[in-house]
Amino acid sequence: MDWRYRYFPEGEDLSVSLFREYLRLKTVHPDPDYGEIPNTKTAGLICSSLSLAFKDAEGNIYARGSQDMKCVTIQYIQAVRRLKAEGRKVMRTVHLMFVPDEEVGGHKGMETFVKHPEFQKLNIGFALDEGLANPGDAFTVFYGERNPWWITIHCPGSPGHGSRFVENTAAEKLRCVINSFLDFRQKEKHRLNTSECFTLGDVTTVNMTMVKGGVAYNVIPAEMDVSFDLRIPPTVNLQEFERQIKEWCKEAGEDVTYEFAQKHMNQNLTSTEENDPWWSAFSAACKAMNITLEKEIFPAATDSRFIRAVGIPAIGFSPMNRTPILLHDHNEYLNEHVFLKGISVFERLISALTSVPAFPDEA
Repeated sequence: MDWRYRYFPEGEDLSVSLFREYLRLKTVHPDPDYGEIPNTKTAGLICSSLSLAFKDAEGNIYARGSQDMKCVTIQYIQAVRRLKAEGRKVMRTVHLMFVPDEEVGGHKGMETFVKHPEFQKLNIGFALDEGLANPGDAFTVFYGERNPWWITIHCPGSPGHGSRFVENTAAEKLRCVINSFLDFRQKEKHRLNTSECFTLGDVTTVNMTMVKGGVAYNVIPAEMDVSFDLRIPPTVNLQEFERQIKEWCKEAGEDVTYEFAQKHMNQNLTSTEENDPWWSAFSAACKAMNITLEKEIFPAATDSRFIRAVGIPAIGFSPMNRTPILLHDHNEYLNEHVFLKGISVFERLISALTSVPAFPDEA
């Protein structure tokens, strides 16, 4: 596909047209199509490869990915395109990375890439990644993330006929496990709702997502499983938290075990102190644009966690204010004016961040 010869609606900003075209590409799991991507060569960039987007009368563009995060992809490309068109010379190299599988854990994407020699050759000093919308006037910026733990508890028990009172059943153990996890969930929810200084990223969320077991109505199963999605803030002692899980399993009965489908242990945070050169450049550029920043821990998970894990500072930022948070939600949308303003924001941020002088330990 050559994007220079695509049809774009008359009077519509080219950046908006590119964004809508990109949203039409099917990139949702389990059957994404990564074959057709925006042709970055039209932006004068060196590129290497390791559904319909409806716009209403108010300029709201509806599509999966409009907020999370195809908007940022096009905003990055268009911001760099503008800088190149203006003939800007920057002190640092800008790398745009389009990495797969972030939505399914990133194991075949950024988690692997940060360990690859090609990534290490890039000599990255600082990274920008996705953030979230902010319904108010401010813009949210994320300097750390909660650790995602996807855990399955296995509850074995005595099988038997459904007409009997069988002792030591899997279901009894399962109930005990579920109660322990959901009681803790309620406590964390209470902490969030009763503290004015807490955001979602400051507490541990617990959600039961899958239950498995049983073969027939009249057969007591020999094993039942329950799975939870846990998101743990960097303030929590992860070793102590896992010991708590072990205790819950022990209380449920003998031979109750657990296994992780995903267990991230990195708790690195990116500095937001004013004497930090990266944060100073970022915040000063925002201040010059009259942007108010609200600093938070990201409540979900992004590829930033893999970047921070190898010692590189990373900020999560999607310039979407006055916008409801609708990622993965019904009727996800982004207004075209907010989208276009975001390009200008990234243009200023990229200029500021690439102007940070080289450190003594940098090649």
